[in-house]
Amino acid sequence: MATPETIVNDWDPDALDTDEMILQMGPQHPATHGALRVELRTDGEIVKAARPHIGYLHRCFEKHCENVDYPGVMPYADRMDYCASMGNTLGFALAVEKLHAIQVSPYVDTVRVIMAELQRIASHILGVGTYSMDIGAFTPFLHLVRDREKILDLFEWTCGARLLYNYNWVGGVSHDVPEGFVKATGALLREFDSVTFPELLDLIIHNRIFVRRLSHVGVCSPELAISHDLTGPNLRGSGIARDLRKDEPYCGYQNYDFEVCLGKGQYGPVGSCFDRNWVRVVEMRESSKILHQALDRLEKMEKADVHEKVPKRVKPPKGEVYFRSEAPRGQLGYYVVSDGNVNPYRVKVKSPCFTAMSVFHHLAKGMMIADIIALIGSFDIVLGEIDR
Repeated sequence: MATPETIVNDWDPDALDTDEMILQMGPQHPATHGALRVELRTDGEIVKAARPHIGYLHRCFEKHCENVDYPGVMPYADRMDYCASMGNTLGFALAVEKLHAIQVSPYVDTVRVIMAELQRIASHILGVGTYSMDIGAFTPFLHLVRDREKILDLFEWTCGARLLYNYNWVGGVSHDVPEGFVKATGALLREFDSVTFPELLDLIIHNRIFVRRLSHVGVCSPELAISHDLTGPNLRGSGIARDLRKDEPYCGYQNYDFEVCLGKGQYGPVGSCFDRNWVRVVEMRESSKILHQALDRLEKMEKADVHEKVPKRVKPPKGEVYFRSEAPRGQLGYYVVSDGNVNPYRVKVKSPCFTAMSVFHHLAKGMMIADIIALIGSFDIVLGEIDR
């Protein structure tokens, strides 16, 4: 077993072999998806060891939460995973509602599902699109961002914001969907199903260059994925069927028909960079399936006040709660402790991006330097959530 001394000496420049170098990748490198610094010990083009350094984007989120009231936490939660803000605030709202014993109406649950799944599609579009740029293809990114903009238009129409929404509140949501929202969202989904999704498969996923570049790179076995607590598409890419929307349903997800998407290893070993991206792509199709069902339900429901269960003063009783939800990047967990006051006593967050980086040094060993970019991008990390 390695001692702390051997770990330090392993990275001591004076202890390197003659042909070895220590290279710094980032934190300004565009393919590190944020302020991530990766230190590589290389022998020529081969990576002999790698270690990621986080903390360049530290937000002090958990301490901020202890110094504002519960509604005041929402704008901070938005800013963790700034590519999937709807999922961040939904998880916190559900945690506090559980602590406060608040049960929202089925109407609010349905609106929340619609926003969460639209956000999942927008997040995966950005993840897959930027990944195509990481490995050298620019045009697919433009095609995908075109459709993400249409989703952001829907968010802006609903609550006035395109990136950071403060939409999910404790006990409800900030705005009801506007008149004509269901029709516009249905039209967007029909275009996505008939044009965007097939185009995505043709341009990227089944492209021979994309397949050969990624199908044998960054292979994370099911055992390694489980031992390092990977979640979301990174875990399902290794063939593990784990999705909280199915396993521990919330917001009425048990009433929707959809499949848990898994990596199949159709072009190489299961758990490769290709499989992780494959899962994100087919999950968009399943989100579209959920959205069609949710929009149908919303049309048949009687309008309800989305502020009906919002407390005038959010002041949960003394206690503690842990709640996790299936955010676009995996299981996002909130541990909240209340001492009976209007401010949380403690807030801790379990980030799926943070746990994804825990396996990075295992997979990076023995790779080519160019494959490090493919590996980082395949995890679809957002540093605001890691350095929360």
